[in-house]
Amino acid sequence: MLKLSVAGNVVVRPLRGGLSPILRVTTKSDYPFPLRKQSALLLDDLTDSVADGFGAVLARGGSEQGAEPEANVLILAPDLHYLADGDVIKISPDGRIRTIYRQAGRGVSLLVTERCNSFCLMCSQPPRDVDDDYLIDDYLRAIPLFDRSTREIGITGGEPTLLGDRLFALLRTLKSYLPETAVHVLTNGRTSSDPTIAEQFARLKHPDLMLGIPLYSDISSIHDFVVQADGAYDETLRGIINLKRYGVQVELRVVIHQQTYARLANLAAFITRNLQFVDHVALMGLELMGFARSNIDALWVDPLEYQQELVEATLTLARAGIKTSIYNHQLCLLNPSIRSFSVKSISDWKNEYMPECSGCSLKPECGGFFSSASLRRSPNIRAKLVA
Repeated sequence: MLKLSVAGNVVVRPLRGGLSPILRVTTKSDYPFPLRKQSALLLDDLTDSVADGFGAVLARGGSEQGAEPEANVLILAPDLHYLADGDVIKISPDGRIRTIYRQAGRGVSLLVTERCNSFCLMCSQPPRDVDDDYLIDDYLRAIPLFDRSTREIGITGGEPTLLGDRLFALLRTLKSYLPETAVHVLTNGRTSSDPTIAEQFARLKHPDLMLGIPLYSDISSIHDFVVQADGAYDETLRGIINLKRYGVQVELRVVIHQQTYARLANLAAFITRNLQFVDHVALMGLELMGFARSNIDALWVDPLEYQQELVEATLTLARAGIKTSIYNHQLCLLNPSIRSFSVKSISDWKNEYMPECSGCSLKPECGGFFSSASLRRSPNIRAKLVA
């Protein structure tokens, strides 16, 4: 598992200026001089010759002897040795480095707030009522440094729409600097029950924007229990309908666990009857982080136990012409009839495979595990070996 925020870097030279720099990493010491101020030169060893003018100099080892006297110089902690050309980082005065963007990563995710109006039983990012507006400020400075070829950027929280106009400023910035990059916003959909919020998403006229909205049951009391908010089911449905009325792409996300799997097929039938206009449905495995870890005994179920419900739900949606995917599941646990719906969806920085997977012929196509699966996973994981 890669660490995206790391302290303990050796600050060889103190950082200059009051504003923590946000820089694009380069290994090219002959980088064009006008671009150096917004760049961090990455070296294997500080004894290498260091050109001047860079916003910072990063090294995986060595001493300060090769650095220019005025350079911002840090020796990286081992957890940050993965940094490479094109990555975008923020350096705090104490030497902490936060990786905002990884060019080689499978998907880019921007956490925009920890505040939320729901309290989901299995939330992997438990909400906190904190002032985290600085996150948007950081992203507005960082996005111009992202590579134009980035395929997709995810916006997550907390609940991003609680940021109001700040969220839409971020989305406009993404559209301006990365016009060919898909943007996927994870939202509970509740604020879009106000038509003016849904209309704001439409007014962006983003060429490839989708909102991922959770729907956990065809019964309101089950959904409201899972999200721990009375009336959330009604708000969510009205939000989905409002967004589609304005032509915004909507994905329904269903996290499968003890509280949701029994009515999975019923939910699929409900969607085909009432929400067939949605653009995608994702049937998702559980990530054992945050509240899911605390509530594990009320949530955990071996995926092998709900295969009948998952097969029926998947095929019901597919037969209705709704694009359907299965996320966060291991192929060896999926019924062969629905393996083709499985997608490698876990972010590469928290994606792992277990010892049981050694030599498995399905591994190249398998989604693997969240790093948190070390807490609990199916005892039925088996490598499929090619004779």
